[in-house]
Amino acid sequence: MDSRNSVGFLFGLPSSSSSFVPLSNPSPPAPTLTSSRFTISSQLQNDSTKEKKKGKPVEIPVFTGFQSKLESQWRDVQWTEEQKKSLMKAVSSYRPSCKDVPQARVLLLGPVRSGKSSFISSVQSVFNGRVTNRAMVGSSFNTSFTKKLQSFNIRGQNGEDNTGLVLCDIMGLGDGETTGLTLHDILSVIKGHVPEGHKFSPDQPVGTETAGYVKTPSLRDRIHCVAFMVDASKISSYHKGFGSTFKQLREYISELGVHQVALLTHVDQICPETARDVSNVYKSLSVRDTMNKAGALLGMSTSYIVPVKNYASELDLDLNTDVLLLSAVDHILQYVDIFFQDYAPRHTGSKMI
Repeated sequence: MDSRNSVGFLFGLPSSSSSFVPLSNPSPPAPTLTSSRFTISSQLQNDSTKEKKKGKPVEIPVFTGFQSKLESQWRDVQWTEEQKKSLMKAVSSYRPSCKDVPQARVLLLGPVRSGKSSFISSVQSVFNGRVTNRAMVGSSFNTSFTKKLQSFNIRGQNGEDNTGLVLCDIMGLGDGETTGLTLHDILSVIKGHVPEGHKFSPDQPVGTETAGYVKTPSLRDRIHCVAFMVDASKISSYHKGFGSTFKQLREYISELGVHQVALLTHVDQICPETARDVSNVYKSLSVRDTMNKAGALLGMSTSYIVPVKNYASELDLDLNTDVLLLSAVDHILQYVDIFFQDYAPRHTGSKMI
């Protein structure tokens, strides 16, 4: 297969069809409605009649509709200030286990407007103590605002020294003619050949003639983990070709020995309860169902996927949002560590052998 083939696909809404039931068909039986206490049926009506005759009050059922939130979390997360501080300390103090690599490089990869740049800005906002937009974010629906490879050092609390984490932003997957992002270029970034600031073009794939091309990248130049970004609010409307795109990408990336995780963004847009309070995210049936769909789209177990709520219109930080963002970073770093554990016996100095 030619690795230079474009991996971009047009977004599209799934087609829908409608059918009409002939009037001669018998009407289906009315569904049984349920409440939080009992089922309304002829038996209930008989019982209420008996209660009236006995002079006892009849309890009126309260309808709760479809259940949208569970009583307990399906993943255990502590939504406390102590947990936030613990996660901030873990991220701030993180250093790759390989002494020749000062910082772990994580590539964010996903469709246009999946929240890559917003995630970078949101994570940095937590450490800054205020909402900031470090990575510029666009508003176009179907074109990528990011046109080049940009690496962002995540700074410690209050702008202190850099942490051991670098988040790399890249052009979004979408219409190939618009984004110009190819499988060849993506793999070149992961291998460490692409120079910082390189602007991608469909007519000029990355090669030895590219300005600043890194011919013999060291381990520190490479990508050590890939985080796929998927918009929870668009899972059902992504072009069906995206499934093949993601699975093809995962196959090639895995062959390079790079582990992958996924971030399910914009979860507040699919669940009103989560929009009101982010700590409800792991009680939400909508989020859990969407995560399963994301797993199917990516060809990935849901144990690799975590939900994320980026800062968008907010001006102030929120404790629960901070905890969710930091938990996502901690999740990523776990797989970064696995990368270095896998490669520890296979390199000497800063060069791969």
